[in-house]
Amino acid sequence: MLAPRSLPLVRTWAGALGLAMLAGCAATPAPPAPPAGPEAPAEPTEDPAVRARELAHRFIIVDGHVDVPYRLYATRDVRGAITEDLSKRTPTGDFDAVRAREGGLDAPFMSIYVPAKHQEDGTAKQVAKELVEMVRGFEARWPDTFVVATSADAIEAAFRAGKIALPMGLENGAPIERVEDVATIHAWGIRYVTLTHSKDNALSDSSFDDRHTHGGLSELGKAVVREMNRVGIMVDVSHLSDEAIRDVLAISETPVIASHSSARRFTPGWERNLSDELIRAVADSGGVVMVNFGSSFLDDEVRKARDVRWKEIQALLDEKGLAFGEPEAKRIVDAYDREHPGPRSTVERVADHIDHIVSLVGVDHVGFGSDFDGVGDSLPEGLRDVSAYPNLLRVLLERGYTESEIEAICGKNLLRVLRAVEAHARTQRGT
Repeated sequence: MLAPRSLPLVRTWAGALGLAMLAGCAATPAPPAPPAGPEAPAEPTEDPAVRARELAHRFIIVDGHVDVPYRLYATRDVRGAITEDLSKRTPTGDFDAVRAREGGLDAPFMSIYVPAKHQEDGTAKQVAKELVEMVRGFEARWPDTFVVATSADAIEAAFRAGKIALPMGLENGAPIERVEDVATIHAWGIRYVTLTHSKDNALSDSSFDDRHTHGGLSELGKAVVREMNRVGIMVDVSHLSDEAIRDVLAISETPVIASHSSARRFTPGWERNLSDELIRAVADSGGVVMVNFGSSFLDDEVRKARDVRWKEIQALLDEKGLAFGEPEAKRIVDAYDREHPGPRSTVERVADHIDHIVSLVGVDHVGFGSDFDGVGDSLPEGLRDVSAYPNLLRVLLERGYTESEIEAICGKNLLRVLRAVEAHARTQRGT
């Protein structure tokens, strides 16, 4: 494991204060006392908000998980065409090009999300292919705005060209029915795979499923991880059970990512977030934990309250035979949210998660994995859509992070991992 870097006193104090606040509303361990050390340097006289906005546009911001493809897929018109122009400010959702440019977002990983129902009805591969074609359609329809990116170099080239790069990650490995399918999805442009989602599948157990079908990864899942290493696809452990994550880390020869997971330190017992042990293990691999912005991932009391709301929403949908994501279901969910607004966390709590991960493993192993368009109306105050990254950078500046540290968190860490995975694949090909 890379040795954790010492935090500036002002940052550690701010993170500790955030943790202390959390302790008042949830049963979590008390944070350690701030380490002794020299006083933090005087803060620059420049307004941190102004400086944060400048940094957001100077640095490449990579987001590990944005769910706009499935949002548009679920709301297609009767001809199967998407109904919104992503090159303009859209009336719904968390992502479009205008707001992305406002926030400095340069490389949102487009989530090729395959709901568990499609692994059950045999349509997972077809749905994944349609979503990939949709993302490629973004580039074809708005070539001056978007470009599909399949490498770290391509992401950097898009940044220089003033375009928004669209790398793709497959969320739910259900379309992979045999090892040979890994090369197929690589050819589609997929550059990470979240091995499962809400239910155990043929590859892996899920953190949301109590069955523990395989006790971790299946034999097929283990072979798929090795093949992902061989062809050059990052292995994503978000959504996996703890046992499955440990299996991945024992097998993978390349750095591993968690594309949209936060720290379990703030949500005790909730397996969807990563424990300190697993955060350290991901860092040991050279990988990155990309912090999820959803309020349920950030605060335990908020998560519990939202779980109650979700059960009520699910009962309403079940009563009408609707699945989450369908147009009529969305209308029901939106109406419920208007009548029963749920609690939400804050941008400062996102920074608390970053602080905690940095305190464990150093600044080189953390990034952003917002889950924009994937967590509904649960985004925190100050981070409600893709225009708001400067708000998070401002908090990091106020806590004493240097510009080079912020640049690493914004995107350099993930690009480093992607390059390591690409390099390993080249050695397997002998090139």
